[in-house]
Amino acid sequence: MSTDIDSNNDRDAPWHGGELAAQGRAGASEKITPLGSKLIRDHMPDQHRQLFEQLPMLIIGAEGVDGNLWATALFGEPGFIRSPNPRQLDVHARLSPEHPLADSLTAGGQVGVLGIQQISRRRNRANGTISTRDENGFSLRVSQSFGNCPKYITTRCPPPRLNQSELTWETFSHWPDRGIEMIATADTFFIASAFDDGQPSPNRGVDVSHRGGEPGFLLFDKQQRLLIPDYAGNNFFNTIGNLTLDPRAGLLFMDFDTGESLYLTGTADVVWREDEELPFEEVDRMIRLTLKKGRIARNALVATASC
Repeated sequence: MSTDIDSNNDRDAPWHGGELAAQGRAGASEKITPLGSKLIRDHMPDQHRQLFEQLPMLIIGAEGVDGNLWATALFGEPGFIRSPNPRQLDVHARLSPEHPLADSLTAGGQVGVLGIQQISRRRNRANGTISTRDENGFSLRVSQSFGNCPKYITTRCPPPRLNQSELTWETFSHWPDRGIEMIATADTFFIASAFDDGQPSPNRGVDVSHRGGEPGFLLFDKQQRLLIPDYAGNNFFNTIGNLTLDPRAGLLFMDFDTGESLYLTGTADVVWREDEELPFEEVDRMIRLTLKKGRIARNALVATASC
C-alpha cells in the first residue's frame, strides 16, 4: 500500500496519508491498515456512549481563534455528557472566558474528545464537528470513534474539588520554572493534533490523545525543546500521522494534587531513530516540541465524584 503522505485518494478511508506513512515506516501496515474500518467507526458503540455519560471530566482538543492547537479539560457532575444517539455527544459545560479555546467551540468547529476513566483505566476517543452551541455547552457530531488500550494510564481518583471562582492565569512564551517542574513530575499528559486537507472526509479534523509514563519520562534538549518518547501503542499513529502533515500541537498537563493546569501550544516534528540518535533507549521515534506560548491556570481542576 502506498505511503505517499501527500495523497489521500480514498476519502472514506479511516486513515489519511500521514497515518499510512507512519504505519508503513514502523512496519505496521500489513497488520493494522486492513483493520481500519473495523477499528475506527463512524459511530459510538453503546459501551463508549455509556462511559462518556459516567465521566466527571472530558478532554478536548481544538483550534483556537489564534490558529494554534490547544488541549484542555471540561468538568461536571457525571451526566454532564449525554449521547442521545450513536453519532452525537452533548456536552453541558463551558470554558472560562480567559481560556484560549473559549471562543473556538462554535458550530462548524472541529473537535477531538477523549473520555478517560483513570480509576478503571478505560479510554475512548471521538472526533467530529460541533453542530450547535449555546450558553450551556455544545453538541458534537461524531465522524470517527474508537477505543484505546489501558496502557500507560496511571490509576487515580478524579482530581480534587476546587473553587473555580479563584481561577487565575499566567501567560508565557518561554518555559516558566513551574511549567518545567510540572513536566518533570508528570506521569500523564494529553496532546492535540490535527489533519485537514480541505476535502470532505471522516479522517480530517482534530484529535486528542493520552500519553503517559513514569515521572521523568519527558526530557528537554539543549535548545529547550520538549522531547516526548513515542511508546509502542495501538499502531494507529493518529498523533504521529497528524504531526507528519501538520506540525501544530497542543499539550495539557494537570497537577492532580495542586489543581493547576499547564497549557502549551507549539510546533512539533517527529524524529525517527534511523534518522537521528534518540535520548530514549526503548522507543523508535519521539516527538520534539518547540514552544510557541503557554498558560498556567491555578485552581483549574474540578471533580464532582469520588472513587
